[in-house]
Amino acid sequence: MKKIVKILIVGVLSLLAFLVTSNNVNAAQTPNYIITTDATYPPFDFQDKNNQYTGIDQEILKTIAKRQGFTYTLKPMSFNAATQSVSSGQADGVIAGMSITDERKAVFDFGTPYYRSGIGWAVKKGSNIKSLSDLKGQTVALKTGTSGADYALSVQKKYGFKVTYFNDSDTLYNDVINGNAQATFGDLPVIQYAVKNGTQLKVMNSKSPIQAGWYGFGVQKGKNAKLLAAFNRGFAEIKNDGTYDKIVAKYLGASATTFTGSKQDNSSVLGILKANNGAFLKGLWQTMLLTILAIILASVWGILLGVMGVSQNAILRSLSTTIIYIFRGLPLMVLAFFIYIGLPGVIGMKIPAFTAGLLTLVLNEGAYTAAFVRGGFAAVDRGQMEASRSLGLSYAKSMRKVIVPQGLKIMMPSFINQFIITLKDTSILSAIGILELTQTGSLIVSRNSQGFRVWAIVAVIYLIVITLLTWLSNWVEKRTRA
Repeated sequence: MKKIVKILIVGVLSLLAFLVTSNNVNAAQTPNYIITTDATYPPFDFQDKNNQYTGIDQEILKTIAKRQGFTYTLKPMSFNAATQSVSSGQADGVIAGMSITDERKAVFDFGTPYYRSGIGWAVKKGSNIKSLSDLKGQTVALKTGTSGADYALSVQKKYGFKVTYFNDSDTLYNDVINGNAQATFGDLPVIQYAVKNGTQLKVMNSKSPIQAGWYGFGVQKGKNAKLLAAFNRGFAEIKNDGTYDKIVAKYLGASATTFTGSKQDNSSVLGILKANNGAFLKGLWQTMLLTILAIILASVWGILLGVMGVSQNAILRSLSTTIIYIFRGLPLMVLAFFIYIGLPGVIGMKIPAFTAGLLTLVLNEGAYTAAFVRGGFAAVDRGQMEASRSLGLSYAKSMRKVIVPQGLKIMMPSFINQFIITLKDTSILSAIGILELTQTGSLIVSRNSQGFRVWAIVAVIYLIVITLLTWLSNWVEKRTRA
């Protein structure tokens, strides 16, 4: 038993080490910068109809990189995660329509400001709200980390409204459209782009932006001076030769269908599926890969902890109880952020998003697995252990030959349930930039504003996979009991 456990532990650690080192080896062979962005922020950062990252920010970055001779790997994630990844050293730079503020200057070094924007506010079409004074007692929807949110908070007491927060623009807009919130504040060109793309909002100050400010490309303060210098040189070039103006005009002046696709591609479920089948398949593959690896590793880790939990050694039992308590008590998203953003600053090395996501699932799901494994072993009649010991078997051999086989049969339904939970929990990892199925849906919705249809497709895909997984698990359970 000890030899098996030792082999399993070595195998798990070897796999995780391979995931980390393989990423580092590839980086050494082809050095490039890791750039984060919020890819749900059109017209600055989004995916086009071909599922390619594009927008004002992305084309500026791509053009500068080509001219200055550097390469980069783009990591799309939520705005807050994107900025924290840079401040923690997980990424080298961020370009995400980020306003330059005094508070951010304390954390980031900014390149040459590249776009002057202003704040707009919008209400649902047909709304009775005509001025900011009408917002008294109403709810305003805000996107976390944006200049629009900062401005709204600065005038909240003056106009007496309540606020609610969202991480993506489409959910925020729909909150206003559905009447849960009565208004929203955000960058004026972003809101105008959404309206142009069919979002049922009315911009209240389309010709007079509030608190105009500048967007900037940021790196961690005191770090990546070469990247920042290259960005500044490249931006000066594209500004002087007119390329910059062409990029901005391309996105602000084009019709919505130029980037979102034809009406036929977005007006039906079949159209969306046909236009985005490659993206959905890639997202599903990433989800399944995470699920399968997490199920295997979490099961190994959970069984090990469960065996420790029924050990005769009090120290092992206490250690098992403590680990289970900690990782069952931590919300999955908090654990993901801690591993991906917080931990690198402590250990002094980057952790790839996929590795961080997999480790998050293994620790969390493994703790839940350990709890029912321990319970399964405890559920075996105590007389079984007494009988085996009376026959001269050692405690370890009694566990291996008598208790474990019976306990596994008892806990099989719990394993099946945990497999399904693991699959669904992968969706939370979109917050750290893993492009799984849920993140894929978010990127498509940000482009075509077809939230109901896209999320219906995503929901059906999850249901199909969960159904197949349940059938497979039930088949395994029957074979085990046979």
